[in-house]
Amino acid sequence: MMTVYLSHGLESGPGALKIQALKGVAEKLDDCEPVVMDYRGMAEPQQRLQHLLQVIAERGDDPAHCVLAGSSLGGWLSAAVSAQQPVLGCFLLAPALGIAAYPETSPTIQARHTHIVHGWRDDIVAPEPVIERARLQRLSLRMVDDDHRLHASLDTILVDFERFLCQCSADSQNDA
Repeated sequence: MMTVYLSHGLESGPGALKIQALKGVAEKLDDCEPVVMDYRGMAEPQQRLQHLLQVIAERGDDPAHCVLAGSSLGGWLSAAVSAQQPVLGCFLLAPALGIAAYPETSPTIQARHTHIVHGWRDDIVAPEPVIERARLQRLSLRMVDDDHRLHASLDTILVDFERFLCQCSADSQNDA
């Protein structure tokens, strides 16, 4: 069983459109268990990071069999967890890389599979730090003609996510 942790952005919540849509994709697959994180009331990135690490530990999930997916700050959290302990997958939507106020502006992503979707017109998280992280690590990156919310690209994101989860699942089963 592969656990898929879904992390929302700074000003949204567990019921956010993208998070619920990603959850729906994960629920359709037999060997995926989605876990929707709730960071409301936790303003600091470090506080959210500790919470995510704590939930993974409390559930007893092996990070090597987990997929971390997140949007904006949730994308940064997914990358930051993978920088501490290698994970099976990171699926990052407009990840908040290059933000000076965060503890680590561009964490080194340690995931067997990584896919990033970012908008060319993102005015919250500039595309350049995200492109640079993808270039440095040779990560899969899809740039779309969209803004930070990526709502116009939701159909594309969901197709990418299902393909991504299938790749992670096949890889995970090959290890078993």
